[in-house]
Amino acid sequence: MKILGVDPGSLVTGFGVIRTVKSDFEYITSGIIAADSREELAYRLKKIYDGVQQVLAEHQPDIVVIESVFYAQNVQSLLKLGQARGVVLLAAANNQLPLVEYSPREVKQSVTGNGAASKVQVYRSILQILNLKGQSLAHDETDALAIAICHSHRLKM
Repeated sequence: MKILGVDPGSLVTGFGVIRTVKSDFEYITSGIIAADSREELAYRLKKIYDGVQQVLAEHQPDIVVIESVFYAQNVQSLLKLGQARGVVLLAAANNQLPLVEYSPREVKQSVTGNGAASKVQVYRSILQILNLKGQSLAHDETDALAIAICHSHRLKM
């Protein structure tokens, strides 16, 4: 099964594609879709949508997995995050792909064994799990890969 994990953000959206083969993970690709903070939100959202569409077309995953909304102190940031998530959901729906959501705590627990793990702990775990030691990935990429791996773990349960 080929899984696309997405870590949405209004400025940087991370993505990661893995394939599960029995109990192993095969890293396919990952990256970020970066928007310019000086652009209007509508254009940043379009860039996210277009970027996700490109990844879907190029890698043809079987499923899209995304992190569910978490509590944020800044209401404006939460609204923008919700809109970024919305365009990812729309891209999945337009491609008739199933979509699954996991909480940040579930994702961290799945890849590190600690639901309160730091970004650094998640980063290190992903590099180890996918045998990518020595590579330099953005935290948004490793977060997206963690979401994909979390789903794969849940399928096995």
